[in-house]
Amino acid sequence: MAAGFLARERIVAPPGWSRWLVPPAALSIHLAIGQAYAWSAFKVPLGNGLDLSGVATALPFTLAIIMLGLSSALFGTKVDENGPRWAMVVATSCFVSGFLISALGLYIGWYWLVVFGYGFVGGIGLGVGYISPVSTLIKWFPDRPGLSTGLAIMGFGGGALIASPLTASLLSAFDATGPDPSVAGIGTTFLVMGLIYLVFMSVGWLLIRVPAEGWSPPGWDPATATTSKMITTNHVSANEALRTPQFWLLWVVLTFNVTAGIGILERANPIFQDFFRDSTPPQALAGAAVGFVSILSLANSAGRIAWSSLSDVLGRKNMYRIYLGVGALLYLLITLVPNQSRALFLIASILILSFYGAGFATVPAYLRDLFGTYQVGAIHGRLLTAWSTAGVLGPLIVNAVADARIAAGVAGPARYTTAFMIMIVLLVIAFACNELIRPVDPKHHLTGPEAADRETTEVKGSQE
Repeated sequence: MAAGFLARERIVAPPGWSRWLVPPAALSIHLAIGQAYAWSAFKVPLGNGLDLSGVATALPFTLAIIMLGLSSALFGTKVDENGPRWAMVVATSCFVSGFLISALGLYIGWYWLVVFGYGFVGGIGLGVGYISPVSTLIKWFPDRPGLSTGLAIMGFGGGALIASPLTASLLSAFDATGPDPSVAGIGTTFLVMGLIYLVFMSVGWLLIRVPAEGWSPPGWDPATATTSKMITTNHVSANEALRTPQFWLLWVVLTFNVTAGIGILERANPIFQDFFRDSTPPQALAGAAVGFVSILSLANSAGRIAWSSLSDVLGRKNMYRIYLGVGALLYLLITLVPNQSRALFLIASILILSFYGAGFATVPAYLRDLFGTYQVGAIHGRLLTAWSTAGVLGPLIVNAVADARIAAGVAGPARYTTAFMIMIVLLVIAFACNELIRPVDPKHHLTGPEAADRETTEVKGSQE
């Protein structure tokens, strides 16, 4: 257990503390680690400066997403035990160290240090930071689970809205743009960004609080809160959840929904340039591509809070029908009408990324509906291995297809047609899996001594 300044008992909220003061603490962490979504801003400078392929420049991002899922699964229980302040400090240390190690690697010309620093070390910071405020906000907002998870995860989607223009400005300031960028300048960009995020993330672990034992929102009665057959009043342990078909069906749903979004997001900057190179003045193309990344980041972030909050009204299963079904149709639209209408391309891309972000924000509440609140944090951490899988599939599909088409001399939107068709198939499969999800069989519920142990564990945990 964490001790001293990092201990859970040091951050118990006093009477009268407003729960609306907690979301800013979560946002300071998630807005920082959401920088991962702006990785595409580094792809062109790294590719030009170190003569790397699209697949090679995606390696740090891919490994970071893999480590996000693995560290969430491995350390989820430890995060719950030690509390959010401990988790946020660990996340800050790892995430910032990843930038500093990457800067060192670029200064001495060792790209593998960028992969190790940003991907492995920074990826651990992503995973621990991602889950650190989620369970805390669920405890503060038991009456509005969709809203609470949207608040917790919104910042991660919006991180690129800050990081994309910041990265572009720093790269330009340190002579790290154009066909022959300064590799040392790219390293200095990593260094400065690491120091900025150190300050920004520190606000989170200084501000975070947990509710006192027995606290609940005024006027909220859990006994009358359940109105849907898909929302259980029973509980399933993390180990038992792995034995249910619902967990694995939802794992496939999350994997393919994330794959469809992350593929376009990771390569957003080059995709925009390839789609509209002929219709955009050369001097404005790079700036427009940066703006496109920022717009997608805003859509990713806004979708997390808007669509997830709507799930409190329409239900989690119905929302995933929208994310997956409409998402497949939107991919079909930009495949059939690639660059004939910039407005249609932007609208389709914005909606796809809003559904992508919403899938992340809605899934913790979906898990709570299916498995109850007992160990839902641990179940969520294990489900995030789907993100690790998608972190490989999405960039691999889009970059491998694009690199092959580029090698074949193909230009423009045709570089991505095959990749987008694959995304449509994956979304259709995920839609079918969501339709198969039913309430968990009662044989998996905690009963008798196990249920009693659960109550004892929760009381003990609230007293620690």
